[in-house]
Amino acid sequence: MAMRPDDHRRKWDREEYERLAEERIKEEKAQKDDSENKKKGPPIKRELLKTREYKVDLDSKLGKSIVINKNTPTSQSGGYYCNVCDCVVKDSINFLDHINGKKHQRNLGMSMKVERSNLDSVKQRFEMNKKKMEEKKKEYNMAAHMQEIAEEEEKLKEYRREKRKEKRKADEMEEQEPPNELATIMGFTGFGSSKKK
Repeated sequence: MAMRPDDHRRKWDREEYERLAEERIKEEKAQKDDSENKKKGPPIKRELLKTREYKVDLDSKLGKSIVINKNTPTSQSGGYYCNVCDCVVKDSINFLDHINGKKHQRNLGMSMKVERSNLDSVKQRFEMNKKKMEEKKKEYNMAAHMQEIAEEEEKLKEYRREKRKEKRKADEMEEQEPPNELATIMGFTGFGSSKKK
Protein backbone atom coordinates (compact mmCIF):
# COMPACT_ATOMS: atom_id res chain seq x y z
CA MET A 1 0.00 0.00 0.00
CA ALA A 2 1.45 3.29 -1.06
CA MET A 3 0.90 6.31 1.14
CA ARG A 4 0.61 9.71 -0.35
CA PRO A 5 2.68 12.40 1.39
CA ASP A 6 -0.20 14.83 1.76
CA ASP A 7 -2.60 12.15 3.16
CA HIS A 8 -2.24 11.99 6.96
CA ARG A 9 -4.98 9.43 7.55
CA ARG A 10 -3.91 6.15 9.09
CA LYS A 11 -4.27 3.17 6.82
CA TRP A 12 -5.13 -0.27 8.20
CA ASP A 13 -3.79 -3.55 6.98
CA ARG A 14 -7.07 -5.43 6.47
CA GLU A 15 -5.53 -8.87 5.95
CA GLU A 16 -3.54 -8.74 9.18
CA TYR A 17 -6.54 -7.61 11.27
CA GLU A 18 -8.79 -10.25 9.69
CA ARG A 19 -6.22 -12.89 10.66
CA LEU A 20 -6.08 -11.52 14.27
CA ALA A 21 -9.89 -11.49 14.50
CA GLU A 22 -10.08 -15.12 13.31
CA GLU A 23 -7.48 -16.16 15.92
CA ARG A 24 -9.43 -14.36 18.65
CA ILE A 25 -12.68 -16.04 17.60
CA LYS A 26 -10.97 -19.47 17.66
CA GLU A 27 -9.57 -18.82 21.16
CA GLU A 28 -12.97 -17.70 22.50
CA LYS A 29 -14.62 -20.77 20.99
CA ALA A 30 -11.99 -23.07 22.57
CA GLN A 31 -12.45 -21.41 25.97
CA LYS A 32 -16.22 -21.73 25.69
CA ASP A 33 -15.95 -25.43 24.81
CA ASP A 34 -13.58 -26.03 27.76
CA SER A 35 -15.93 -24.30 30.23
CA GLU A 36 -18.93 -26.26 28.89
CA ASN A 37 -17.01 -29.52 29.27
CA LYS A 38 -16.15 -28.64 32.86
CA LYS A 39 -19.78 -27.75 33.61
CA LYS A 40 -21.07 -30.87 31.88
CA GLY A 41 -18.75 -33.07 33.96
CA PRO A 42 -20.31 -35.57 36.36
CA PRO A 43 -23.35 -33.95 37.96
CA ILE A 44 -23.29 -33.52 41.73
CA LYS A 45 -25.66 -35.99 43.35
CA ARG A 46 -27.62 -34.23 46.10
CA GLU A 47 -29.96 -35.74 48.65
CA LEU A 48 -33.69 -35.25 48.37
CA LEU A 49 -35.31 -32.68 50.62
CA LYS A 50 -35.97 -33.99 54.16
CA THR A 51 -37.94 -32.68 57.11
CA ARG A 52 -36.05 -30.77 59.76
CA GLU A 53 -35.32 -32.83 62.88
CA TYR A 54 -34.62 -29.87 65.15
CA LYS A 55 -36.65 -26.93 66.36
CA VAL A 56 -35.67 -23.56 64.89
CA ASP A 57 -34.70 -21.23 67.74
CA LEU A 58 -36.38 -17.88 67.09
CA ASP A 59 -37.23 -16.85 70.68
CA SER A 60 -33.88 -17.11 72.51
CA LYS A 61 -32.74 -13.56 71.65
CA LEU A 62 -36.21 -12.07 71.81
CA GLY A 63 -36.36 -8.94 74.00
CA LYS A 64 -32.62 -8.93 74.80
CA SER A 65 -30.22 -6.04 74.27
CA ILE A 66 -26.72 -6.66 72.90
CA VAL A 67 -23.85 -4.18 72.61
CA ILE A 68 -22.22 -4.50 69.18
CA ASN A 69 -18.92 -2.92 68.22
CA LYS A 70 -16.38 -3.35 65.40
CA ASN A 71 -14.73 -6.38 67.00
CA THR A 72 -17.97 -8.32 67.59
CA PRO A 73 -17.98 -11.54 65.53
CA THR A 74 -20.73 -11.87 62.94
CA SER A 75 -22.29 -14.79 64.80
CA GLN A 76 -22.96 -12.56 67.83
CA SER A 77 -24.01 -9.43 65.98
CA GLY A 78 -27.63 -8.37 65.80
CA GLY A 79 -30.01 -10.64 63.95
CA TYR A 80 -30.15 -14.36 63.24
CA TYR A 81 -26.89 -16.09 62.30
CA CYS A 82 -26.79 -19.06 59.92
CA ASN A 83 -23.66 -21.10 60.64
CA VAL A 84 -24.09 -23.21 57.48
CA CYS A 85 -24.00 -20.25 55.09
CA ASP A 86 -22.06 -17.91 57.43
CA CYS A 87 -24.50 -15.04 57.05
CA VAL A 88 -26.62 -12.83 59.30
CA VAL A 89 -30.32 -12.21 58.63
CA LYS A 90 -31.99 -9.30 60.40
CA ASP A 91 -35.46 -10.65 61.20
CA SER A 92 -37.19 -13.96 61.87
CA ILE A 93 -39.30 -14.07 58.71
CA ASN A 94 -36.28 -13.60 56.45
CA PHE A 95 -34.36 -16.15 58.56
CA LEU A 96 -37.08 -18.74 57.97
CA ASP A 97 -37.11 -17.88 54.27
CA HIS A 98 -33.32 -18.31 54.18
CA ILE A 99 -33.41 -21.67 56.00
CA ASN A 100 -36.07 -22.99 53.61
CA GLY A 101 -34.38 -21.44 50.57
CA LYS A 102 -32.37 -22.94 47.73
CA LYS A 103 -28.95 -21.58 48.73
CA HIS A 104 -29.12 -22.91 52.30
CA GLN A 105 -30.41 -26.31 51.18
CA ARG A 106 -27.60 -26.59 48.62
CA ASN A 107 -25.04 -25.81 51.32
CA LEU A 108 -26.58 -28.62 53.38
CA GLY A 109 -26.16 -30.94 50.39
CA MET A 110 -29.82 -31.24 49.48
CA SER A 111 -31.67 -30.47 46.29
CA MET A 112 -35.07 -28.83 46.32
CA LYS A 113 -36.70 -32.01 45.01
CA VAL A 114 -38.98 -33.92 47.36
CA GLU A 115 -39.06 -37.70 47.55
CA ARG A 116 -41.96 -39.20 45.67
CA SER A 117 -44.39 -40.87 48.08
CA ASN A 118 -45.72 -44.38 47.53
CA LEU A 119 -48.32 -46.41 49.38
CA ASP A 120 -45.85 -48.13 51.72
CA SER A 121 -44.20 -44.89 52.84
CA VAL A 122 -47.61 -43.32 53.55
CA LYS A 123 -48.65 -46.36 55.62
CA GLN A 124 -45.39 -46.20 57.59
CA ARG A 125 -45.95 -42.52 58.25
CA PHE A 126 -49.49 -43.20 59.53
CA GLU A 127 -48.17 -45.95 61.84
CA MET A 128 -45.45 -43.64 63.18
CA ASN A 129 -47.94 -40.83 63.87
CA LYS A 130 -50.32 -43.32 65.53
CA LYS A 131 -47.53 -44.49 67.87
CA LYS A 132 -46.69 -40.89 68.75
CA MET A 133 -50.33 -40.18 69.64
CA GLU A 134 -50.49 -43.29 71.85
CA GLU A 135 -47.30 -42.26 73.66
CA LYS A 136 -48.76 -38.81 74.30
CA LYS A 137 -51.93 -40.39 75.72
CA LYS A 138 -49.84 -42.62 77.99
CA GLU A 139 -47.82 -39.65 79.22
CA TYR A 140 -51.01 -37.69 79.85
CA ASN A 141 -52.62 -40.63 81.65
CA MET A 142 -49.50 -41.06 83.75
CA ALA A 143 -49.55 -37.39 84.77
CA ALA A 144 -53.28 -37.54 85.58
CA HIS A 145 -52.76 -40.77 87.52
CA MET A 146 -49.94 -39.23 89.57
CA GLN A 147 -52.17 -36.25 90.36
CA GLU A 148 -54.98 -38.54 91.49
CA ILE A 149 -52.59 -40.45 93.78
CA ALA A 150 -51.36 -37.18 95.30
CA GLU A 151 -54.97 -36.07 95.95
CA GLU A 152 -55.84 -39.42 97.58
CA GLU A 153 -52.77 -39.19 99.84
CA GLU A 154 -53.79 -35.66 100.86
CA LYS A 155 -57.33 -36.85 101.72
CA LEU A 156 -55.90 -39.75 103.74
CA LYS A 157 -53.66 -37.38 105.72
CA GLU A 158 -56.61 -35.07 106.42
CA TYR A 159 -58.71 -38.04 107.55
CA ARG A 160 -55.94 -39.18 109.94
CA ARG A 161 -55.62 -35.65 111.39
CA GLU A 162 -59.35 -35.55 112.09
CA LYS A 163 -59.20 -38.97 113.77
CA ARG A 164 -56.32 -37.84 116.00
CA LYS A 165 -58.21 -34.70 117.01
CA GLU A 166 -61.31 -36.71 117.86
CA LYS A 167 -59.23 -39.16 119.89
CA ARG A 168 -57.57 -36.31 121.83
CA LYS A 169 -60.93 -34.76 122.62
CA ALA A 170 -62.25 -38.11 123.81
CA ASP A 171 -59.16 -38.62 126.01
CA GLU A 172 -59.55 -35.13 127.50
CA MET A 173 -63.19 -35.78 128.32
CA GLU A 174 -62.31 -39.00 130.14
CA GLU A 175 -59.52 -37.33 132.13
CA GLN A 176 -61.75 -34.58 133.44
CA GLU A 177 -63.01 -35.47 136.90
CA PRO A 178 -66.22 -34.19 138.34
CA PRO A 179 -65.50 -30.76 139.88
CA ASN A 180 -64.85 -30.56 143.62
CA GLU A 181 -67.32 -28.39 145.61
CA LEU A 182 -64.59 -26.41 147.34
CA ALA A 183 -62.79 -25.81 144.03
CA THR A 184 -66.01 -24.61 142.45
CA ILE A 185 -66.72 -22.21 145.30
CA MET A 186 -63.20 -20.80 145.12
CA GLY A 187 -63.45 -20.41 141.30
CA PHE A 188 -60.94 -22.89 139.95
CA THR A 189 -61.18 -26.40 138.75
CA GLY A 190 -58.14 -28.12 140.17
CA PHE A 191 -54.80 -27.92 141.90
CA GLY A 192 -52.90 -29.94 139.28
CA SER A 193 -50.64 -28.68 136.53
CA SER A 194 -51.72 -28.04 132.95
CA LYS A 195 -49.63 -30.95 131.71
CA LYS A 196 -51.44 -33.86 130.17
CA LYS A 197 -51.00 -37.28 131.74
